[in-house]
Amino acid sequence: MSRIAVVPGSFDPVTLGHLDVIERAAPLYDELHVVVVHNPDKAALLPIAQRVALLEESIAAAGLPTNIVVSSWSVGLLVDYCTDVGASVLIKGIRSQIDVAYETPMAIVNRDLASVETVFMLTSPAHAHVSSSLVRQVAALGGDVTPYVPNAVATFLRST
Repeated sequence: MSRIAVVPGSFDPVTLGHLDVIERAAPLYDELHVVVVHNPDKAALLPIAQRVALLEESIAAAGLPTNIVVSSWSVGLLVDYCTDVGASVLIKGIRSQIDVAYETPMAIVNRDLASVETVFMLTSPAHAHVSSSLVRQVAALGGDVTPYVPNAVATFLRST
């Protein structure tokens, strides 16, 4: 039986912190699905297809393992995606206690709904202060986002 995990996120845009978690999670599982999800509570900067493309490009440029599958999910529960691909684990990157407080109720419900466990993975300290919303704000105000995002994302944001 394969060990399959899912790393969900809005990835709007993908940051170096996201890549850090993906890189460290990939060797722990036979297959790692990185899933761009639609969050109705957030106003997205990039369309889902663009986020998927930037993730794929960033993962390839970083030379991450080939057991990573990038996809998207925008209708239904995330645990439905997990069930569809045979995943029993969700990986959530954690930057602070605020993330733990936000993610814990969802982890409990996901376990109740579909027996999908959530593994909290601490982001490396070098990236713990970075969020996609911070990157969007810095980029919108003309700031340099290169310390926070993969080159593909920095290039894309400069061109928009």
